[in-house]
Amino acid sequence: MPSLRTLLCLGALLSTTAVFAQSVQSTPESPYYSRRNTFGIFTAYSNDSSHILLGYAANRRLLNVGASYSRRLLQSHVVNWQFNAEVLPVALESDPLEHETIQYTLPQPSPPISGSYAPIGACHSGSGTTTFIANGVTYSFNYAITCSRQWTIGEGMSPIGFQWNFLPRHKVQPFAIGHGGYMYSTQPIPTAQSGNFNFTFDFGAGLEFYRSKTRSMRVEYLYHHISNHETAPENPGIDNGLFQVTYAFGR
Repeated sequence: MPSLRTLLCLGALLSTTAVFAQSVQSTPESPYYSRRNTFGIFTAYSNDSSHILLGYAANRRLLNVGASYSRRLLQSHVVNWQFNAEVLPVALESDPLEHETIQYTLPQPSPPISGSYAPIGACHSGSGTTTFIANGVTYSFNYAITCSRQWTIGEGMSPIGFQWNFLPRHKVQPFAIGHGGYMYSTQPIPTAQSGNFNFTFDFGAGLEFYRSKTRSMRVEYLYHHISNHETAPENPGIDNGLFQVTYAFGR
């Protein structure tokens, strides 16, 4: 037969276990779909550029693959305010290339002269004949212009950024976001006189879809700008409308 002391100890242990289990079960689950620390993996693409706000280089494409980190700063029933930073190990930019071939026919035939360059505007193919007079001599040449594309690889980082998620108690949350950073490319973009180092910033909005308290998908549309801030002879700047998809997780 168990002793009285053993029975008392067993009873106390069972009571403590029951109280602890009851307290765990009664602890309310957080009503917010948010995370203190969030990590993300994303890809972003833009098929064209134009003069939206600041940039003038046309027909440029962007393709980015990167990762992000967010830290919650403030949360209420209205908004979840987060610090957000991004790193881009793969930042690709595509420029149109204009290939031009000229062959003089007057005052005497000459071998063809060819050259290629990235125009600030879009490339337009064509051909024809041009004639002009200089110093009393008539010159005439045939020309042909063809177009192609050139991709430039680079890397970038946006160490300063903020994200505001609204309606944080809902699984579907509208948000606004913005960043500032830089991009370094293996050759000058968007023209040969523009330089390899450029500053970047973006801002936009989107929707975040929470699958659980710790995992979500973000879809966003951003105004994205690239500019060397007059640190090179040419600074046409690039404005893109960037579409980005992010898988996010954390606690």
